[in-house]
Amino acid sequence: MKRLLRLLARLAFGFRAFNTSALNTPGPVLLVPNHLSWLDWLFVGVCLDDDWKFVVSSTTAEKSWLHRRIMLNRRTFPVDAASPYAVKRMAEHLAANGRLVLFAEGRMSRTGTLMKLFDGTGFLLYRTHAKVITCYLRGAERVLCSPHPGWKRFFPRVTAHFSEALEPPRLQHLTTMQARNRYTDWLRQRMLEQQFRVEMEFGPATLPAAILATARQRPNQVALQDATLNPLTYRRLLMGARLLAAHWDRLLGNQRRLASAATDCRVGVLLPNVNAMPVVLLSLWASGKVPAILNFSAGPVTMLACARLAGLKQIITSRAFLDRARLNIQPLLDAGLQFLHLEDVRRQITGWQKLLVMLRCRFVPRSAFRVPHSPESVAVVLFTSGSEGTPKGVELTHANLLANIRQILSVLDVMDTDRFFSAMPLFHSFGLTAGVLLPLVRGIYTFLYPSPLHYRMVPTAFYNLDCTVMFGTNTFLAGYARKAHPYDFRSLRYLVCGAEKLQEGTVNLWSRRFGVRVIEGYGATECSPVLSANTLQEVRFGSAGRLLPGIDYKLEPVEGVAEGGRLLVRGPNVMRGYLNPEANAAFQALGGWYDTGDIVRVDEDRFVFILGRLKRFAKVSGEMVSLTAVEDALAGAFPQYGLRFQIAVLSQPDEEKGEVLVAVTNEPRLTLDAIRGVIKSKGLTNLCAPRELKVVKEVPKLGTGKVDHRELQKQLAP
Repeated sequence: MKRLLRLLARLAFGFRAFNTSALNTPGPVLLVPNHLSWLDWLFVGVCLDDDWKFVVSSTTAEKSWLHRRIMLNRRTFPVDAASPYAVKRMAEHLAANGRLVLFAEGRMSRTGTLMKLFDGTGFLLYRTHAKVITCYLRGAERVLCSPHPGWKRFFPRVTAHFSEALEPPRLQHLTTMQARNRYTDWLRQRMLEQQFRVEMEFGPATLPAAILATARQRPNQVALQDATLNPLTYRRLLMGARLLAAHWDRLLGNQRRLASAATDCRVGVLLPNVNAMPVVLLSLWASGKVPAILNFSAGPVTMLACARLAGLKQIITSRAFLDRARLNIQPLLDAGLQFLHLEDVRRQITGWQKLLVMLRCRFVPRSAFRVPHSPESVAVVLFTSGSEGTPKGVELTHANLLANIRQILSVLDVMDTDRFFSAMPLFHSFGLTAGVLLPLVRGIYTFLYPSPLHYRMVPTAFYNLDCTVMFGTNTFLAGYARKAHPYDFRSLRYLVCGAEKLQEGTVNLWSRRFGVRVIEGYGATECSPVLSANTLQEVRFGSAGRLLPGIDYKLEPVEGVAEGGRLLVRGPNVMRGYLNPEANAAFQALGGWYDTGDIVRVDEDRFVFILGRLKRFAKVSGEMVSLTAVEDALAGAFPQYGLRFQIAVLSQPDEEKGEVLVAVTNEPRLTLDAIRGVIKSKGLTNLCAPRELKVVKEVPKLGTGKVDHRELQKQLAP
């Protein structure tokens, strides 16, 4: 019967199992699969020997005759889930060298991803110290008898991936409750890590391949929509990319032949959040080019410096965008850069070309991306914000970006029914990866809003579109919260904050006004960008979240900092390198580690607590003072000055104390006494109190909302 069922599973679902040799591990051993559909017992059971038993609910087994036939037999271990003796019975069976299969989620997933694990599983490991084998069922959420609300099909491809037998850690000097929670958390982390590893090994290796795989499954699903309200399905996305790629082949084809083997063909992209932006990215990949996305909010001088750093000769843009944004591109034109306007390209595309590409994408969609790509080839060049120095060019590979997308998806329970609202600019790694590439790969609707600065319009647009997921910075989220109606964010399920420190005032405002918990994350452009994130399941107040699966870290001591250190990280999402020779040499010398430049504390559960950037520490009277901590203390402390109030803290050299703090604000009514009162009330030392207060017309900010400390320092220079 087992051989027959395995044959049927192979024929119907293309079923394959990997690393089944681990199932020969002698008892006591616990097998823990993820639980996605009613057929999970079949996919796991056809791989097991006869002495394995499935833990089932005796209460559920009494529902009907069919339930009794399936759930009460020699291959099952029925327990009463409501009985306190259920775990004791399982522990006794394991103690007798038994082997059990336990769906530790206790129910089938309603999200298509891993849900919470019941802590009874942790108690079972604590009592028995049994070995653990985790199983990741890939594709089972698409089976028709899966309860999640997303799309399904009759016979999806399903595979089972078994881990090696794992030894639970030995926990000493803990109470039973603490040990149970620790073991449950340990098991969950192992399951998340396995999911990430399997997706990296068996999933598409490049971004075009991943997006194409999604497009083939759901060609008529709306993938993108922008402020014009024109929906763009996956099929139209592929068609547009193929048509543009043919144009780039004609216009830029010689660039590949003239370039050396070690040089990537980089083409500048200067576009806002519109449907055309992802289409252009896909078309450049299909044409074998590397898009270098320019920050149009940085000004012409910085854009020209970035273009020269990347060796750009052409920049793809739109006349309508240049006119509406009133960008001064004359310095770039004077430097010999050629601007390619999408309006001109559109006029050159004939009806016959559209028809041929439509037929090609409909019947042979794989041909839309026949240009060979290596996972280690550069996918995109981004430029750092430059808030404290000159922007650096960052080379992110296809493997980097896909790794970060899969790391995020392993910890966030994103569903097919979710709707993303992306107002973060796409020249920013946070907006590009989380706001566009992730939903395109995952197969989720995304609305592209042109600017995050429209504090009144963004909440209204979000409300009208019934979106469920939104990303932003602390500055933007605070602006939306003050202008929005309390009902505007009624459908919001995930609100993720990154790019700058999330302030307590912003958290309280969203919680009290909208009943929404703001999820804080942390990352860097060089890391594609997300390194850690709080989630609905795993959250720790005051932290920037837990480090994602697959990321290693180490802390280097910093003089004057007693707790924590300088954070270095390593993982598959860390960039290939910099375009800047000196910065790249320093990065390569670290042997795969990336120096974030941030001073952090990491607890035993891998939650990251940010103390500040190394460059944003001042040495006052021999003590290290975090300028970020002082800014956080002052932010939100003066609500009487309204929404336009801004304050920043800098350091200046001093003969007596080494350095002193200077507060900079745009509010002339603010006084030093008021600032010192806030510092004292927050429990900070007198060393954190600014000695001087300076008033400016406006505190300069970057396109992402962060304070431009470099520009501010220039303004205050004598």
